[in-house]
Amino acid sequence: MKLLDGLNWVQRSVIAQRNRSLLTIGGFAIGICAVTLLAAVGDSLRQFVLDEFTQFGSNIIAATPGKSDTLGITSILRTNRALTLEDSEALARLPGVEAVVPIVAGTALVKQQSLSRATDIMGVGAFANQAWKMQVASGQFLPDDDLARPRNFAVLGSKLAAALFPDSSAVGATVRIGSRRFRVVGVMAPKGQFVGMDLDEMAYIPAALALQLFNRDSLMEVDVVYRDGQSAEAMRERVKQRLIARHGSEDFTLISQDQMLSSLDNILRVVRLAGMAIGAISLLVGSVGIYTILTINLSERRAEVGLLRALGIHQTLLVKLFLGEALLMALIGGIIGLLVLAAAQAALWLALPQLPALFTFTSSSLGLGVSLLVGLIGALPALHAAKLPPIEALRAE
Repeated sequence: MKLLDGLNWVQRSVIAQRNRSLLTIGGFAIGICAVTLLAAVGDSLRQFVLDEFTQFGSNIIAATPGKSDTLGITSILRTNRALTLEDSEALARLPGVEAVVPIVAGTALVKQQSLSRATDIMGVGAFANQAWKMQVASGQFLPDDDLARPRNFAVLGSKLAAALFPDSSAVGATVRIGSRRFRVVGVMAPKGQFVGMDLDEMAYIPAALALQLFNRDSLMEVDVVYRDGQSAEAMRERVKQRLIARHGSEDFTLISQDQMLSSLDNILRVVRLAGMAIGAISLLVGSVGIYTILTINLSERRAEVGLLRALGIHQTLLVKLFLGEALLMALIGGIIGLLVLAAAQAALWLALPQLPALFTFTSSSLGLGVSLLVGLIGALPALHAAKLPPIEALRAE
């Protein structure tokens, strides 16, 4: 049989049994939706999280007070020394360091005349915007004052400034944060959200004033930003030795951005593989139903199989024809499933433009490939039918 004749036979056979074919195609479409969506969610989640953490730069080493692991009773009983503004000044003098950002965070009420907003307050240094790759829309960021005696200046996020100053410019105005008055020197450009925090709703004030505002005696974190070309491990060792020299022991934890991204990437890869496995299992379960439909279909066509065998068609060609039917339905079902996901993606993007892609080229190719692989199960009932003697198959008539 010529290839064109075989394809024509497969097409006519699928159309002739449209009800059963539609049911089989529907099974393939649902299965490919499941495997593609779950694989894509893992891909999108991984990319989204990595993008969230890299938007602030990757040359960062974060120092936090306290040791993350305790090795024996001596480590448990050891008194930890807090991170101070003096520590951040000492780290800023290390070779290869571009900027150091002391960090204190909390929540306070920001008031401007009759308007007020309870929001997050971030106590930072003068180089926070450069270190975290944030842009100032108007005015300037916090000036490079003495860390211990800064002036009462504040920088507002874009949403916070719009809420407190709906009809005028915030730059140069005065706001009250907690019990202190601050002069607004700048408004940040929109930055969006980061791990659940709306950066556009924040107010930025000097770290020393944030320590007083929140009644704290130590910093929550110190971010060390090192220059391009510097080794992350070498910089981490320099920071470690400088803090040990100041504290007398390693009573702090250092986490580089590279370490954090690597750990996150490993975790998210596992999540992605788990999603793909769940989708594949759902498609495998659906394949049992598809196999049942194909088996019933062939059992009702035993007379056709017997007639074809009696006319001299070879077993191998017969199996190829029935396998072609199964693969055609798998392909159509897979395409329909991907089109449904594409339509859902388009609708969701209209409502939520920031939503990650539901599927990627990799996940859609994987889903279509799995669908065709499941379609190969059509060879099994066809193989059993082709092995029947023509006389026995014709008895079904």
